[in-house]
Amino acid sequence: MNPDQNRPQALVRRWVEQLVVGEGLCPFAAGPIREGRVRITALEAADGQAVMREFLAEVEHLLAVDASVVETTLMVVPNALGDFDDYLDVLARLEEALQALGLEDALQLASFHPDYRFEGEPAESPGNYTNRSPYPVFHLIRQSSISRALQGWDNPEEIPERNKRRMQELGIEYLKRISAGSRGRN
Repeated sequence: MNPDQNRPQALVRRWVEQLVVGEGLCPFAAGPIREGRVRITALEAADGQAVMREFLAEVEHLLAVDASVVETTLMVVPNALGDFDDYLDVLARLEEALQALGLEDALQLASFHPDYRFEGEPAESPGNYTNRSPYPVFHLIRQSSISRALQGWDNPEEIPERNKRRMQELGIEYLKRISAGSRGRN
């Protein structure tokens, strides 16, 4: 076994390939993944303040690189934010930072967490798995990429509900297995 296969970045890549792309949750992800334009980096941060510093460095990095090289960035947080409520607090601060920097029209922030739970959903609802990842993850997406991808998509507002239905079809046992596989457990 390749020792790099269990690194957080590799586990998140496997999750993206198996669930996000493999099950078609994000209709826009397959091309950038296949073409190597998705940066997956593990933040060294051990607390929310350090996450903020590393996040801002990743924002700067993404904006400095052409989209043909790096279209989007997944920031994996393996050493912090295991508690979902703490994660949500930091997510709100990161979104505020993008707004304070005037970047809300340039970048969008998507969020994933091992314990992700949509408001009003039971904890074990299959729909939560649309946003459950092996580790806490912040996904920086260029707005221009989203706009370009949506041009060829009818009714993009229906994607979240379509994804929840797909998770229901796959079933909780399958989702738990694929989730465990992403973490290197069988």
